[in-house]
Amino acid sequence: MASATAIPLSYVARNLWTRRLTTALTAGGLALVVWVFATVLMLDAGLKQTLVTTGEHDNIVAIRRGSETEIQSGISRTQANIIASHPAVALGTDGERMVSKETVVLISLKKTGAGKPSNVIIRGVSAKGMTLRPQIRLAQGRPFRPGSAEIMVGSSIARGFEGTAVGDTLHFAQRDWTVSGHFDAGGSGFDSEIWGDADQLMQAFRRIGYSSMVVRLADAGDATLEQLRGDINADPRLTNEIKREQVFYSDQSRALSTFITILGLTLTAIFSIGAMIGAMITMYASVSSRVAEIGTLRALGFRRSGVLYAFMAESLLLGLAGGLIGLAFASLMQFASFSTTNFQTFADL
Repeated sequence: MASATAIPLSYVARNLWTRRLTTALTAGGLALVVWVFATVLMLDAGLKQTLVTTGEHDNIVAIRRGSETEIQSGISRTQANIIASHPAVALGTDGERMVSKETVVLISLKKTGAGKPSNVIIRGVSAKGMTLRPQIRLAQGRPFRPGSAEIMVGSSIARGFEGTAVGDTLHFAQRDWTVSGHFDAGGSGFDSEIWGDADQLMQAFRRIGYSSMVVRLADAGDATLEQLRGDINADPRLTNEIKREQVFYSDQSRALSTFITILGLTLTAIFSIGAMIGAMITMYASVSSRVAEIGTLRALGFRRSGVLYAFMAESLLLGLAGGLIGLAFASLMQFASFSTTNFQTFADL
């Protein structure tokens, strides 16, 4: 007789294989829970990465004090010139100040295939706009010519919206705009934007001021940033606030990220309860249908605790199998990309 030896793990695994159908159904329910939870976390992480990589550590964004987005913001030409002339602003190799005065507006374009309109950000940039964003590279065509009615389209917009191929013409703000090229922003939020000349877009949309400014600091340290912030706060002509570009775009993801997290946790909790109930029913049914087997094990000298541990090991193996399957399917989601609406800007992202 086997007095105190533990039931072999291979015996437990064979029991799961013998009841393949119930094992597959229970493991599938557990896998679904893991898949949903992991996918939600990946979506949230992807959203944050997309917006955080939009910014550069050396750059700061100036907007109107109290505004949360560039669309809500406004900076007059006088204020823009005052900030641009500050000693903390870096100079380029050509001796020009590393500043881009920008205007940001929303337009509606039709999505490819669906034909439904969606909001898209139009960003008017100055001559230094692309220089201040080193992650942006030309993918097709050529950059827009300053002073012309030409625009460049981000890679995500080019893939998802009608009329955005190189050479196509888009009509908005009562003017026709020619797509001169496509740019790739390395998976950042700029991929979901259309760029053009700031002055031309301001005239077309009848704007008298800019939406924001992007400034490269001569010294990326916090001391320089605080000096510039203090001078802006002390100047009565300025009603602006500044943030590091990475911090600014990270704040843009907060509302949507919170929504995704709450929704994901809620769905995961509901599915988890269902999966646990299913696993419990499976194990209870397994025990009740194997009374003779349990009696045989006891007759062979295995202790009650040994039999109990065998069933616990069986349930743990079932959970492990479901978890690994769920993670395997969730890992495939890294090859997928989704379009959603940024709750801060109400634009397609």
